[in-house]
Amino acid sequence: MTTNVFDAHYPDIAWCPGCGNFKILEIVQGALNALNLDPCSVVMVSGIGQAAKAPHYVKANFFNGLHGRALPAATAIKASNPTLSVIVESGDGDLYGEGGNHLLHAIRRNPDITVLAHDNMVYGLTKGQASPTSQKGFQTPVQLHGVTLEPMNPVALAIAMNASFVARGFCGDLDHCRGLISAAIRHRGFALVDILQPCVTFNRLNTFGWFKNNTYALEEEYDRSDRIQAFARALEVNKIPLGIIFQEEGRPTFEDNLGIYENDPRPLFQRSIDRDRLQQLLDGSFALD
Repeated sequence: MTTNVFDAHYPDIAWCPGCGNFKILEIVQGALNALNLDPCSVVMVSGIGQAAKAPHYVKANFFNGLHGRALPAATAIKASNPTLSVIVESGDGDLYGEGGNHLLHAIRRNPDITVLAHDNMVYGLTKGQASPTSQKGFQTPVQLHGVTLEPMNPVALAIAMNASFVARGFCGDLDHCRGLISAAIRHRGFALVDILQPCVTFNRLNTFGWFKNNTYALEEEYDRSDRIQAFARALEVNKIPLGIIFQEEGRPTFEDNLGIYENDPRPLFQRSIDRDRLQQLLDGSFALD
């Protein structure tokens, strides 16, 4: 029976009324509750931004890091204790801007973590300048004549880098998006879910109505294992596809490749310490077997 153990209720939430973050919070809490995970086994990790505040309102462990630096912390947490479900949650500025280089190398490593990107195509916390995913022509208090740069396509980028799970959802479709996040958490390997959401204060272009009119759900017969087809779908911009766009099962994870869990699945903190070998390491006389 599903219980709402992950739901946290606070009288003061630091988002504007109508913000898409409220819906994403509801979706994430619903996915975690539906999976019947133990809150003690879940670690939420984020950086800085309005979206990065979302884990504050989830009853689970939480690590709040520096701007753009959530992925290294999440990778280390999972490597230290693979029994944990590690979920990164932050915005398009934090993950794709400040954290863009970390994203590339996290994909290469394939740690068993889930990355949820709140993609509202604007910087909300710092009051409305263009983000990496802002559309060309979008006018902001900083880009007075409109954005001139090509918008980043995080889904196409992730597939080009051969991420093992890539999906895109829309916070206005709660059930569909909840299913994507649940599938991402169940997936063994690096999973990116780009979640489209409006910023009702600073982005009057990409509204709830805009996302509804400019997205479509992938058809049931779509083959998510076909990487070439997935890349072609990811490049569609007139109508943006929603769903699991690419998934490959069975790939070794970063934790697998470390070798320290090959003969002993226990996390490091549960193992005894060989103090003689540790002292040799400190003395500089330790030799690999």
